[in-house]
Amino acid sequence: MRTLGSLLFLGLLILACADQKGDKKPSKEDVIIGKRWSKEKAWKWYDNQPWYVGANFNPSTSINQLEFWQKATFDSETIERELKWSSELGMNLHRVYLHNLLWEKDSLGFLGRLDTYLTLADKYDIKTMFVLLDDVWHPIPRLGKQPEPLPHVHNSGWVQAPGAEILRDSSRHVELKAYVKGVISKFAEDKRVVVWDVYNEPDNVAGQPGRKELEVPNKHIYSLSLLKKVIQWAREVNPEQPLTTGIWKGDVSRWGTPDSLPPLDRFMIENSDVISFHAYDGDPEQVMTKIRELKKYERPLLCTEYLARGVGNTFQAILPIFKENKIAAINWGFVAGKSNTIYPWISWDSTFVAEPHVWHHDILRDDGTPFSEEEISFLKESILSRE
Repeated sequence: MRTLGSLLFLGLLILACADQKGDKKPSKEDVIIGKRWSKEKAWKWYDNQPWYVGANFNPSTSINQLEFWQKATFDSETIERELKWSSELGMNLHRVYLHNLLWEKDSLGFLGRLDTYLTLADKYDIKTMFVLLDDVWHPIPRLGKQPEPLPHVHNSGWVQAPGAEILRDSSRHVELKAYVKGVISKFAEDKRVVVWDVYNEPDNVAGQPGRKELEVPNKHIYSLSLLKKVIQWAREVNPEQPLTTGIWKGDVSRWGTPDSLPPLDRFMIENSDVISFHAYDGDPEQVMTKIRELKKYERPLLCTEYLARGVGNTFQAILPIFKENKIAAINWGFVAGKSNTIYPWISWDSTFVAEPHVWHHDILRDDGTPFSEEEISFLKESILSRE
């Protein structure tokens, strides 16, 4: 009996390792967790929404999610001023990043500041999509005073949530359960929140020199493991709003064929009530390919990141595509500030000594004047004629 038990244990161990490596073909139970919205429910929700246009919103005085929301640096004056400018352009949806460390430090205070933000945004008729987790940029987040921006460097202070320390240890993923369920529960019936983006760009890695070494090896394994738990926790809350996590990489010609996708990408698609995606492509035809592929899922589409002017991904080139297809359009960045996202991604490896002639992201300066008057005129004409 001892030998049989040993063989059984060895067999289970082999299966577990094969699953972690992505060698095991996912079963239906692996792919879909909880009660996903039906297509009919998703379309009933979306057909009752306006055409959403907006920005990934981070106030110009914040270098990252932590500086945005910590009590000592929560800048409601700047937030309201910039929300007002957004409203004047006709924007009606902001995608806003949160962080688990804020919950750990002071959950009640954090929820109170979220409510303050939502009250300010609602004052200007702007809805909110909260982002709970993020695999992008610095793998070691720390509470407290945040670093000053590196001059002329794109997004030098942005931090991952939860960060490498928790992500690499699957036994610690449960530490995020109270955060995920607590935030969603608080606003599960709040009309000011319209979508939950549960995890931004899972399996992305720090691109900056000196940070790649801090990343989790085989990150896709742990990101998928965590995403499965987060979806389960969110489904248990059962909010009125849809859940999504946006596909962002890989061969876009395969996006519409789930059996050909890596396990992580397939799980993201097949557990989203509404399908979201990122589109920094310079070629509008590539954006159209993404849309054609994703339409195969017969669910509403939201583009939650776009705008990279230097490669040709401009409002003038891309926004009309989204408008024609009634795809929610959320560009990266609004008011230029401490995030330095007017600089391109290549600023991590190149030396800029002055403001780039063509901004990468963002729309306005911190005094409210635009990067481009022509662009502002186009935006107002496009957005305000949404009906």
